[in-house]
Amino acid sequence: MVTELKPFIDKRYSVYKDKKNTFVAGSSMGGLISVYAICEYPDVFGGAACLSTHWPGIFTMDNNPVPDAFFNYLKTNLPDPKDHAIYFDYGDQTLDVMYPPLQKKVDEVMKSKGYTDKNWITKFYPGEDHSEKSWNSRLNIPIEFLLKKDK
Repeated sequence: MVTELKPFIDKRYSVYKDKKNTFVAGSSMGGLISVYAICEYPDVFGGAACLSTHWPGIFTMDNNPVPDAFFNYLKTNLPDPKDHAIYFDYGDQTLDVMYPPLQKKVDEVMKSKGYTDKNWITKFYPGEDHSEKSWNSRLNIPIEFLLKKDK
């Protein structure tokens, strides 16, 4: 993304190239990749939209060390909240049923790292499931949040 795709887009299209105008977004494992991208490349990405982020990493919570590994990673790698924005959301149906307690832990990390409602949102969508249909119905929300003028 950073060494091939973004340089290609920057060269080929008339786009703003700075981090203030460069965002990454994904759902499920793509949500994990998006938060990882902003953490690893804070000088490239100014925002990340992570829909139905798959914090479990696998499909069970029994003896699952993956979420704690993600939480610990975020504690040491989240970018500076002064010039980054992050959006998370989740439902409570199908695979998303696993997410509410895990997202609450992520939210605690976000608060501890200085993120506020000016640069971070977590939204819960009761009744929404883990599907492209659900993500499509709310994609405008993270896009509008990341593109807001008063960042």
